[in-house]
Amino acid sequence: MINKLKIATATMLFTATAAFPASADDSKIVVGFATAESGFMEAYDKPATDAALIRIDEINAAGGLLGKKIEVVKADTKSDRAEGAKAGLSVLDQGADLVVVSCDYDFGSPAALAAEAAGKVSFFLCAESVKAGIQGVGPHSFSASVLAAVQGATMAEWAYNKKETKTFYRLLDTWTEYNKGICDGFDWMMPKLETKGAKLVGQDTFKNDDPSIAAQISRIKALPKEPDAIMLCTMMPGSVSAVKQIRAAGINSMILNGSGVDGSYWLSAVPDLSNFYVPVQGSIYGDDPNPEVNKFNAAYKAKTGADPSSMYVYPGYVMIDVWAKAVERAKSIDADAVVAELEKMKNEPTLFGPRTFTSELHHQNQTKYLIADTEKGKPSIIDSWTISEPIPLDALLK
Repeated sequence: MINKLKIATATMLFTATAAFPASADDSKIVVGFATAESGFMEAYDKPATDAALIRIDEINAAGGLLGKKIEVVKADTKSDRAEGAKAGLSVLDQGADLVVVSCDYDFGSPAALAAEAAGKVSFFLCAESVKAGIQGVGPHSFSASVLAAVQGATMAEWAYNKKETKTFYRLLDTWTEYNKGICDGFDWMMPKLETKGAKLVGQDTFKNDDPSIAAQISRIKALPKEPDAIMLCTMMPGSVSAVKQIRAAGINSMILNGSGVDGSYWLSAVPDLSNFYVPVQGSIYGDDPNPEVNKFNAAYKAKTGADPSSMYVYPGYVMIDVWAKAVERAKSIDADAVVAELEKMKNEPTLFGPRTFTSELHHQNQTKYLIADTEKGKPSIIDSWTISEPIPLDALLK
């Protein structure tokens, strides 16, 4: 589906981009949000957009970017891929110098392709597939979040080193590229841990909307010994059911997951959940070791009236931060000049951890994660971890 849409979008854009006006008002820089303001993707896009707007407000209050005010324009993708292409064209037609697109590769790529065809920089709010960048869109496209594979690798290496985990069970929800990415990172890390004595004692799959994973649980319980940890590669909403069934079956193994299940909003469905761990870019729980993150959380609540719901708020802030730094260093909004400055960033400090971009990868294939531990239904930050080496591109493209 997405490949056919990509071809159709590119054809449409080839004829449409000549009509895009240059920004007529040289006193401002325009950021266009071609994101979901309705439909299911709004739950992902709006919080990250709100965080991006906070950073824009900060920049404008400090005198703007290159001495110019940042102006925001928007178009609703309606959580629809075809509408995403239209939204991308809409913000470009409104003079967007940067096009911000949805959190997910499949839903964000039509608008990102519009930006690529127009020769503009695009940023996915929080997509975590390697395709959300050079490999799927083109050389002017980036993602503000961290690859899903880094999450799986981080949890495996952290568990082995810090929790003395020796036996792992891999349970993959095959629904999305994000879920597969978590397990891809886990698969890349496991052979390294096996040389040190760790062992994969079993693996299985399920689908996010499966009403029951009883068969998979039976196979776990049939093992000679309960595994030390279950690497659960899944996301909402099916993750809630899977975790609930695992614990209801009396399996007390550590459950490791990706960032997609960060947040306490779902924990009432699994009362007193314990021994459950996820990697996060920052803490929404008021206990981040960086006091500036806690200040940001307060600013976010003041702006929106609600606390951040998950760590996926944070990439929106990071995106504007690194893009604005690149613009200042390039002394231009020219897309190629800005991309060149972004690709020079190596461990660039941001409020939510360092960021690195290269000419081969516009994502994070290694970064510091905080580790959130849920005990008796209450999440808190207990540790941090950075994987011992970056995940190579060939592994990411597997």
